Amino acid sequence: MEVTVDVAGKVVLITGAARGIGAEVARRLAAKGAKLALVGLEGEQLRQVAEQCGGQAWEADVTDWQALETAVNGVVDHYGGIDVVVANAGIAATGFIRSMDPAAFERVIEVNLLGVWRTVRTCLPHLIASRGYCLVVSSLAAIVHIPGNGAYSAAKAGCEAFADSLRAEVRHLGVDVGVAYFSWIATDMVNSADEHPVFGPLRSGMPGLAGKKYPVSDVGRAVVRAISRRSKAVHVPGWVGGLKLLRAFTPKVVDRQAPKSVPAADREMAANDLSGLVGPGGTAAAAAKKD
Repeated sequence: MEVTVDVAGKVVLITGAARGIGAEVARRLAAKGAKLALVGLEGEQLRQVAEQCGGQAWEADVTDWQALETAVNGVVDHYGGIDVVVANAGIAATGFIRSMDPAAFERVIEVNLLGVWRTVRTCLPHLIASRGYCLVVSSLAAIVHIPGNGAYSAAKAGCEAFADSLRAEVRHLGVDVGVAYFSWIATDMVNSADEHPVFGPLRSGMPGLAGKKYPVSDVGRAVVRAISRRSKAVHVPGWVGGLKLLRAFTPKVVDRQAPKSVPAADREMAANDLSGLVGPGGTAAAAAKKD
């Protein structure tokens, strides 16, 4: 019989909480009485979300050890501990690997994979103390590796593997670990990518459900449910869970589809220097790297 945990009064730390999935989850948890600790860039936006949630904001780059440690220590000093961590901070970049801006590719890996590792490592002693729950945000991109999404797919596949290893390591300490797999969600990041002259048509032209976007509210509901159940996995939409069982066949499907759209897209990317980070989050991450 599945046990459901009341999130009221629980201290939940969410990274990448200034907008999109992080902000949506924060608002829904606040409505259920959770205490929110929001960590991320875009300080003014982050503070606005915290105010809406009755929570607190800590501006920090998840790739910066010192900034993360300062933020986590601040959360613990303020709330007395941490019960749940949602390692959500992530960015995306458009580009084909042969012509992609190396700085953009590597910044995606830094934020989406190393940022998760650094967040979890910094918070882990507090999760062990509370026998808490950690949710690592991976993606459908960990399962299906499409052209033009190499950096994001590599990072999110790494997140999945990292979380699976972590789960086995900390179960005996009373900490549960979940992995979130989301398809295309109508966030600023995905909407900005859709405006790209090459990647946008490539993404939206994917066959069937693969090209559909889903509302961020679907993710908010699913993540709150996963936290209350300390779930091992959460999928939005639900068919993503079924696709995981067939992942051995997904490269063949991508290989079959790629010849229809990739050659022209690849040439245009290479000729016009169209790669780079997308959306407000990408802009903030690029600025943080320069600082």
